[in-house]
Amino acid sequence: MQIAPLPLILPQVQPDVQGPEASGETAGASFGQMLNKALQDVNKSQINANETIKGFLTGEVQEVHQVTIAMEQAKIMLLLATEVRNKVIEAYQEISRMQV
Repeated sequence: MQIAPLPLILPQVQPDVQGPEASGETAGASFGQMLNKALQDVNKSQINANETIKGFLTGEVQEVHQVTIAMEQAKIMLLLATEVRNKVIEAYQEISRMQV
């Protein structure tokens, strides 16, 4: 059974075919850039949800389902970001407990 990714929720990440050494970037910088882009996407979804709610309250958006979809997308993206943060912290704590 294959599970397909949700294209509306997860950002598309293009694989670096040449590798970080060929492009002159370090692996830490590309990870930082990817993390920054993911956080920007979460922020954009939160802003979009707020604007959709405002539009509904002012009468610009007539459909309730548009508001509900925008809110759920923002909620799911925020939950995903929180879980990723938790896993990163857990991994850091595990590494710090390792004996050298």
